[in-house]
Amino acid sequence: MATFVLEIGSEELPSRFLAPEEAELRARFSAALDEAGLEYGAVRVMSTPRRAVALVEDLNPVQREKEEVISGPPARVAYGPDGAPTKALEGFARTHGLSVADVFRLETEKGEYVAVRKRTGGAAAKDLLAGICPAVITSLPFAKRMRWGAYALAYARPIHWILALLDEEVVPFDLGPVASGRETCGHRVHGSGPFSVAHADAYLEIAADSCAVTLDPARRRAVIVEGGDAQAARAGGRVLWNDGLLDEVQGLAEHPVPLLADFDPAYLEVPREVLLTSMESHQKSFGIEGPDGKLMPHFLTVLNLSPEDMEVVKHGWERVLRARLDDARFFWRADLRENFDLWLEKLDHVIFIGALGSMGDKTRRLEALCRWLAERCAPRLGADLTAEAARAGRLSKADLVTGLVGEFDTLQGIMGGIYAGQKGEAQAVADALKEQYLPAGPDSPLPKSPVGALLSLADKADTLVGCFGLNMVPTGAADPNGLRRCALGIIRILLDFGLDLDVRELFAKARELYGTRQWKLPPDEALDKLMEFFAARLRNYFLSRGQDTLLVDAALNAGAAQVPDSGARLAALAAFSREPGYAEAVQTFKRVANIVRKQAAAETLPEHWDAALLREAPEKALAEILETLLPRLDAFRASGDHGAALATLREVRPAVDAFFDGVMVMCEDAALRRNRLAMLQALGSRFARLADFAALQL
Repeated sequence: MATFVLEIGSEELPSRFLAPEEAELRARFSAALDEAGLEYGAVRVMSTPRRAVALVEDLNPVQREKEEVISGPPARVAYGPDGAPTKALEGFARTHGLSVADVFRLETEKGEYVAVRKRTGGAAAKDLLAGICPAVITSLPFAKRMRWGAYALAYARPIHWILALLDEEVVPFDLGPVASGRETCGHRVHGSGPFSVAHADAYLEIAADSCAVTLDPARRRAVIVEGGDAQAARAGGRVLWNDGLLDEVQGLAEHPVPLLADFDPAYLEVPREVLLTSMESHQKSFGIEGPDGKLMPHFLTVLNLSPEDMEVVKHGWERVLRARLDDARFFWRADLRENFDLWLEKLDHVIFIGALGSMGDKTRRLEALCRWLAERCAPRLGADLTAEAARAGRLSKADLVTGLVGEFDTLQGIMGGIYAGQKGEAQAVADALKEQYLPAGPDSPLPKSPVGALLSLADKADTLVGCFGLNMVPTGAADPNGLRRCALGIIRILLDFGLDLDVRELFAKARELYGTRQWKLPPDEALDKLMEFFAARLRNYFLSRGQDTLLVDAALNAGAAQVPDSGARLAALAAFSREPGYAEAVQTFKRVANIVRKQAAAETLPEHWDAALLREAPEKALAEILETLLPRLDAFRASGDHGAALATLREVRPAVDAFFDGVMVMCEDAALRRNRLAMLQALGSRFARLADFAALQL
């Protein structure tokens, strides 16, 4: 077995390109080897800013051989009446590079045909790889690709060299201006090269030693974390690792060297969040926290070389960060001299979304909507938070016009909470301002405070209603206003806090607070489209949690406006589906639901049946059961005990089955027919509040 290594050397790629490139290179190269019929062991893919590497171990140097039977024309067509080969047979044999003597007869289900046995494979892996490599390289997708010179080749950055070795042999191919070879280049400072690689097995050693390059991203990350933790510990602190930044930093270095540097303790007057943002966003550096949980006047950065004089480099990093922290402190002090009244006035000159008015208008709507939400949710939250929620709504966007948020836009909301604390607002208001944009995604943190949850709900509902009123509905992957994220945020908050809030009512109230506007959709149509969109996002949420599709559809078809109740009904239905008798119960009540739906559309049914019209024993028995069962079902619904309600299906099903077997429901007597349908409707309407049984395809 052989070893093959492919190295694509280029100018530095952005770190965000590396992980997707590795995944695509592994998938496409493996697929190409499989399609070519080459047997191989592990495929290792690694990358640095200047190179992408695919290393294939235990590669069979010869393509797998196989024999296949290829059928041709029917025997009656292939041979004439005298048994002589026809032109059809001769053409078939010639097409496959064989003679008529190689053809044999083959019995099939459709009759007798002629066929040939053809052996394929056996090609040299070197020859096949010469075609695979350029095809894979040119097919790699990137967020942005470029062309250079007069060449048609497109890649993320200009390619400077390609190493392609099968054991000791070069796999020859050309890619634009570059021909494959056995030379690699190393770190620009510590081992620029080029270096000749005699054998594919020697590549990793040469890359690590002569080239001074750490190929494996996981190893680069480990070097950064281990070195950074050791240096921080010596200073009496710990590194505040940010996983996203750590991924970015390891992707910026081929030769990572962590370095602990310092800054003036005077800058610690600036809030922690501002200091960390300045370090992370501008300098790609990490903060250091002391045992008391407070920031220390140190930061950890990552170099891409081992400098001769570490102190000189350290002072350079400190000087650059000092300029950034000077800016942050300037804006911090300037903002502290201003107040919320001034910021709220400025908000009236900041546009929200086109025809939806200013950010000042939005905060006035949020003030009213937060007050309404607090009143509606007070029983569940166990406190009257009306004043705090309304104040949080009014101040929610004030920090958008502050100096610090203008410099660091990722701090919006966070700085509002900090300034609220500095300027004497209630702690509940400050916490809510910090949490108003949560959750930011499907797995991001949720608001922890009740007021923060109410403000986040109001903000997201206001945006959804405004955009749908303007018919700015997400299509395909396009969602410029983050409406899917807004809907998901509402879903997650309602579930987490258990708020039995009718989402349609929330959207209707938010729409009302916009007042008179020039909408592109009529109010009812916009609300219907928004609820359809919201139900689809709720469905997607449950499916992403591994719930069965049929059960999700059955639960949501029965109502999606109250999210916690929808989740509780789905959970009860999922549990019921695992119990004996589930399928039989579903079939019975699908029949009930279908009959009631069809007849209710054709004629008006009474709200209750008339006992005097009961004729047959099965319908009398069912009526007797319903007299006690229906009040129980109403009580279960009021208490939210959906599991107990579903359990009654087994209790009443025998009586319903007997009713269908022994009674002609659709009889000619209109009074008897409506009376029997009324019984079914009374029962079916109760269970329809739990699930749409017609959606359960068993």
